[in-house]
Amino acid sequence: MNSPALAIPSVSRLALAGAVFLTLVASALAADSPPPAPGPSPRVTLFDSGKEGYPRYRIPAVIVAPNNDVLAFAEGRVAGGGFTGDIDIVVKRSTDSGKTWGPVRKIADDGPHTFGYPTPVVERQTKTLWLLFTRSRGDDLEKDIVNLKSKERTRVFVMSSKDNGHTWSAPRDISATVCNPKWTWYGLGSGIGLQLQSGRLAIPAYHNVEDSRDFSSHVIYSDDRGETWQLGGDVGGETGECQIAERRDGSLYINTRNQTGQNWHVLPFGTNAVPVGPQYNQRLTAVSPDAGKTWGKVTTDPQLYESICQGFVYSWPTDKPTDPPLWMFSNPASPKRRDLTIRVSHDEGRTWPAARLIQEGASEYSCLTRLPDGQLGCLYERWEDKNIRIFWVRVPLPWLMAGGK
Repeated sequence: MNSPALAIPSVSRLALAGAVFLTLVASALAADSPPPAPGPSPRVTLFDSGKEGYPRYRIPAVIVAPNNDVLAFAEGRVAGGGFTGDIDIVVKRSTDSGKTWGPVRKIADDGPHTFGYPTPVVERQTKTLWLLFTRSRGDDLEKDIVNLKSKERTRVFVMSSKDNGHTWSAPRDISATVCNPKWTWYGLGSGIGLQLQSGRLAIPAYHNVEDSRDFSSHVIYSDDRGETWQLGGDVGGETGECQIAERRDGSLYINTRNQTGQNWHVLPFGTNAVPVGPQYNQRLTAVSPDAGKTWGKVTTDPQLYESICQGFVYSWPTDKPTDPPLWMFSNPASPKRRDLTIRVSHDEGRTWPAARLIQEGASEYSCLTRLPDGQLGCLYERWEDKNIRIFWVRVPLPWLMAGGK
C-alpha cells in the first residue's frame, strides 16, 4: 500500500514565496546599481634595479612640471648598497600623465661621491623647477657621519631648470645658509617640496645632532623664488624623514618618521635593536604657525602606523578654493615595512577615515602626485627578486575615495 503524500503547510509555502520575491528584488537592485569604481592601473617597474646603467635605484620622488610632463626622480646607485657611495641623481619623463615613460637619464653626478635625496619643487610664477639634494663623500658611511668618524659632513646642493627638466643649471652648494655647524648627517624629504600660499618655497628635511646623536626634522625655505635658501625651525622630538602639507589657514603640518627610543646617544648608530612598544609604532606630527620658522609640540598620531620607514603626506590640489580639502598619506602600514597603503583625510590630517591597499607585502618609500588627467600617481619602492625596485601605479580618485577603514 502506497504511503499518503506529505502535505506542505501553507506557512512554508508563504516563506518560500517570500524568499523568491526577495531574491528577485535583490537581483533587480543589483542590476540597477552602478558598477564599482575601477581600481589602480597595472603596476609598472619604472626603475628596474640592474637595468639602464644602475645596479640599484632608491628614494623615489615624482612631480608634475609646469608643462604637465610628469618627472620621476630617484637615486641611481652605481655600486648598489646604502645611502653613500657612488650615487647619481636620475630622472624619467612621461608626457601622457604617466601612461608611458622615457628612458633613465642622469642629471647630477659627483664622480665617486654621493648625490642623494632628490627633492623637487615648482615655482609657479617663474615656471622654474628647483631640485634640492644632499652631497656626501662616497667613502663616508652614514653611520660614520653620525658617529663623528667621517672625513666630511653631509652638505646640501640645489640646481634649477627653466625648460621643464630638459636642461639643468650646475649644482650649487647652499650649505652655508641651510646647515647648522652642530649637524652631521643631513637628509631631505624624502619626497617633494611645496610652494606655499605666500609664495615661499619650503623643503622638508632632517638632520642628526653632533652632541646627542638624535635625529630631528626641520624645513629649509626660499622667499625669493629659489634664488637663496634659509634654515627654518627645528621640529625636535626625535623626528626624522618627513613631508609637509599646508592647511588652508596658512599653518604648515609636518608628518615624520618616528625616531623615538632609538637611543643612538647611548649605542652607536646602526648597532641597536629596533625599539618595541606602541609609542614607537605611531607617526609623529607637528604644526608651524609661521610657515616653518617655529614648530608646536610634537605629538603621535595613533591613526597612522609607523613601520620605521619614510611616509608621504600630500595635499591634493583642488580645482576651486571652495572645494573641500583632500589629503592623502602613504606608507607601509604593517610591521617590517609591508602593505603600502594610501589613507584619505577630509580635515587636513586630523582624521584618516578611509584607506586602500596599494601593494600587498614588502614595500618601502613612496611619493604621490596629482596627474594632469586627474588621477593620482603613486611611485613606490618594493623589495622584489632580491633587489629594491621602484614601481608606478595610476590610482583613480573615485576608487580611492570609496575605501574603508
